[in-house]
Formats: sequence, structure tokens, C-alpha cells
Amino acid sequence: MEKELPALSLINQQLMDVYTFFIALIVLLIGVFRVYSTSDILHTGLGHQVSFGLFIFWCTRLVFQFWVYTPNLWKRKLLESAIHIVFSLLWAYFSIVFFIICSME
Repeated sequence: MEKELPALSLINQQLMDVYTFFIALIVLLIGVFRVYSTSDILHTGLGHQVSFGLFIFWCTRLVFQFWVYTPNLWKRKLLESAIHIVFSLLWAYFSIVFFIICSME
């Protein structure tokens, strides 16, 4: 990344920084929300709707992991393969948990 980013124009470098920051911020806030609003998520209609949205989010991220990113980025590379497997399992876990929550009555 240190090689690619300087090749971009200044506006594109700054866009990448800003988008990365806000994506990380929203994922962090979702995690905080899950920790501090567990009861609301589990026992309210709004919580189930939010869980459905998070199911779609994480399920889509899992699909992208296999059908958008080329396997050439991680195949035959020990560290990258391990990271690919760990995060694929994590996103599958998130997808399953949020599906279970949004399916609760």
C-alpha cells in the first residue's frame, strides 16, 4: 500500500484515508452497539430489524471474500491464507448469529 497510495492524486489519497476511517468507525460503533444494547437487539422488533441489516452486511462481506477478491492475493501464501480463513470464519459467524437473532420471535 505504501507503494500504491503515493501514485494516486492527492484527492484520491485523501478519499481513501477518509473512507477507510469512516468504514472502521461504523464497524466499531456497530460493535459498541452490540455490547451495550444486547437486550434491545434480542427483545425488540427494531433490534431484529437491525440484526437483519447486519446479517445482510456480513453475509455480503463474506460473499465478496470469495467472489470479488481474486484468490491470487492469498493462495500459496501462508500468512495471507491464514488471515483469509480466520476472517472468512469470523464473517460467517457474524452472519449466522445475526440471522438467528433476526429470526427470533
